[in-house]
Amino acid sequence: MKKVINNLKYVYKKYSFLLEQLVSRDFKVKYKRSVLGIVWSLLYPVLMMTVMAIVFSNVFKFSTPGVSYLAYLLIGLTYFNYFSEASNLAMSSVVGNFSLINKVYIPKYIFPLSKCLFVGINFLLTLIPLYVVIIATGTGLCWQHILLPYSFICLFLFTVGMGFILSTISVFLRDMFYIYGIIITVWTYLTPIMYDIKMLNPTFAFVLKFNPLYQFINFARTIILYHNTPTLGQFAGCAVSAIIVFLLGIFIFKKKQDKFIYYV
Repeated sequence: MKKVINNLKYVYKKYSFLLEQLVSRDFKVKYKRSVLGIVWSLLYPVLMMTVMAIVFSNVFKFSTPGVSYLAYLLIGLTYFNYFSEASNLAMSSVVGNFSLINKVYIPKYIFPLSKCLFVGINFLLTLIPLYVVIIATGTGLCWQHILLPYSFICLFLFTVGMGFILSTISVFLRDMFYIYGIIITVWTYLTPIMYDIKMLNPTFAFVLKFNPLYQFINFARTIILYHNTPTLGQFAGCAVSAIIVFLLGIFIFKKKQDKFIYYV
């Protein structure tokens, strides 16, 4: 683990300028000719939350006793949307940059990493409407909010690891772009974003708790909604999920990256 961290520090120091340029390019491409530009990063989660809150609270009668359903929903959406968007972009990052890879030497894993960082900046911006909702709904603040960056870091490491795995698979199997669309849809419903896990059958609920995204979202909800300090089990669950997938992603990507050139 220490060796991996030292290697990442070295790569970041050497290629930090390139990484910044890739992230900057993504921002320019995403908001090119957009009237509202980066404001969409703030409006999108609010609009999605409003639509979903109306549908699930009024049509399906979902509720979260004792806490605001709006805040409950937006926490889940904020975390899951980051993972969904970042992993999708990371998956196509290597294939989409084959022309650049063929011309100059660049560490290939800088491409999925740049996508996760790019979406990560948008993620930080979405915290603004999240906290507006937290205050507006009377959920309130507590000192435990200083622990939230821990869940952000774990979510980021998990997403980077998944990005490495997906970008590797997509080089050899282009069908992965379509398959992952189905996977992420199923993953959405297996993550307690719109509903409370307590509504489910105890056995099924127990199984869903092994979902890494549940670990990250539940960590945040424990702090934001219930003003409690997460248990050691919650800290460990986030860390184990993040580190295992992160290291697995590095291992798979490093083992296969030299063969990418044969699948242009």
